[in-house]
Amino acid sequence: MVVNDKLRRALRVVALFEAGKGLLVLFAGLAVFSLMHQNIQVAAEQLVGYMHLNPAHHFPKIFIEAAAHLTDHRIILLALLAFSYSVIRFVEAYGLWFARRWAEWFALISAGIYMPIELYELAKGFSWLKIGFVFINLMVVLSMVLALKRNRSENNRIIQESNS
Repeated sequence: MVVNDKLRRALRVVALFEAGKGLLVLFAGLAVFSLMHQNIQVAAEQLVGYMHLNPAHHFPKIFIEAAAHLTDHRIILLALLAFSYSVIRFVEAYGLWFARRWAEWFALISAGIYMPIELYELAKGFSWLKIGFVFINLMVVLSMVLALKRNRSENNRIIQESNS
């Protein structure tokens, strides 16, 4: 497969983005795992206090209550899920870095799955963070569509040249 420089750069940007997501979730999973055998509710309360949030408000209260119900078994499960997600993102990043067609399809599908959810959330209420998520995923989807379209055109051209 021939990949031009502009397309290769776009694929590599998406690959770095996916690897970054993988690293972020991996570190979050390790952080959660490090809380095993500790009083997580106290740690959650300290974090809420450190961030100067009111623990009686809706989201900080949910966070503290969720932390109170975390068992060692659930922590292990969350850490394993984070590790699995990270592996998927690293494999996708590897495939995109080396311009593998399967990775382009995977990136298109994985970014496309989130679009309806993100658009729904954006319709519920505007925020720059929501706009950012929609924009980033839209750029990933468009980049993968262009990559797949270019690959298809190049493959058709190669087939026609070999048949003539």
